[in-house]
Amino acid sequence: MLNNFIRTSKELCYTFAMDNEVKNWIAMAEYDLVTSRHMLKAGRNVYVVFMCHMALEKTLKAVVCLKSKKAPPKTHDLIYLASLAGVALAPEQRDFIGKINNAAVVTRYPEDMKKLVASYPKIVVQMYLKNTREIVKCIKCLVR
Repeated sequence: MLNNFIRTSKELCYTFAMDNEVKNWIAMAEYDLVTSRHMLKAGRNVYVVFMCHMALEKTLKAVVCLKSKKAPPKTHDLIYLASLAGVALAPEQRDFIGKINNAAVVTRYPEDMKKLVASYPKIVVQMYLKNTREIVKCIKCLVR
């Protein structure tokens, strides 16, 4: 009987830890979305794209954590994370995930900063932010 209690207690502690980890991933994603809006207001468009990628990554990691009951892999690959999370995305959402996934490397490690800044005018990053917010909202429904 004591062994059953200990096992059950460990499972409860593990579940509690995972719940907290999932909540933490969501909190970080929401923080990144707020940061992306501030970067948009400040005209720091490259960082809008970067923070949108981070918000999507962390939201997907929350789902991976929830479903697998373990820490998500240390990767920035949104396509891989979406696959692990098993999220059903609409075709246009999948296309956007692919697009922002490709942007992640150049926004992290730009070869030509002037060219990079020019490739992300305000109208473009506003669309990145809009799409990111919609996808994050959809994915967050899976962890509620």
